Amino acid sequence: MMTRMAILLLLLWALAAALAALLNLNPEYIQLEKILQPPELNAWLGYDDLGRSIAERLVMGAQTSFLISFSVVLVSSVVGITVGILSAWLGGFWDHLLVRVMDVFLAFPGILLAIALAGVLGPGVDNVVIALSVIGWVGFARLARAQTLSVKHRDHVTAALALGRPVYALLWQHILPLILAPLIIEATFGIAAVVIAEAGLSFLGLGVQAPAASWGSMIRDGSRYLLVAPHMVIAPGMAMFLVVLSINRLGDAVRDRLDVQLTRSRHDGAQTQDIMPANHA
Repeated sequence: MMTRMAILLLLLWALAAALAALLNLNPEYIQLEKILQPPELNAWLGYDDLGRSIAERLVMGAQTSFLISFSVVLVSSVVGITVGILSAWLGGFWDHLLVRVMDVFLAFPGILLAIALAGVLGPGVDNVVIALSVIGWVGFARLARAQTLSVKHRDHVTAALALGRPVYALLWQHILPLILAPLIIEATFGIAAVVIAEAGLSFLGLGVQAPAASWGSMIRDGSRYLLVAPHMVIAPGMAMFLVVLSINRLGDAVRDRLDVQLTRSRHDGAQTQDIMPANHA
């Protein structure tokens, strides 16, 4: 039940992100007579300190968080998986060098490094994606390296290498499919982390800039009127809370399902090994 609710909420998030580009929304339309007006029948989420519709800005913020989170996870996963697999496969000096590079990035708190990079690059959507991708690839790289080390010496990999398979084809067809399950789980939780990080950067003024809408910037603007207009903070805060909670719940469900499948496959393999000597005899 909880998983279905999480999927429904994530579909609504994706739908809001898609409709933001299709609907004729005007989140920057100012109505001075409606400044700080609370929710009503014609405006379910009320208006902000400039008389702008919070509902329309919430939809635009959904598009912003959706695009940034998936862009960051896509870039981070491609770079991190590539680096991790190559590090484990090459070994020796290159593996040692790449591990030291990962350790350097892990030595800094992720959000502080993102703040520093965003401050150097300047505010904006593109720079937010770059800053969060720079700190996001390390987790994928470490996981991909560890998983590759555990499968690179399997019989079918050794056989493919002995048959002269090109290295790129071997890594793509024989290594990557075996390590994909934990990487998918890592990507799922990574999306939730990016949603929070993007909102944090926007809250600090280093992310999405006005007039573009972001849940983080909406919370920042509403924090000044928290006592007189709490709806300015409640709407984007609840939206971000529900999205992150749904992503984490879906990630837990995916992890549990993949763990069951992996355990079952190992159990079946063990039974096959036990039966084969008996049949042979």
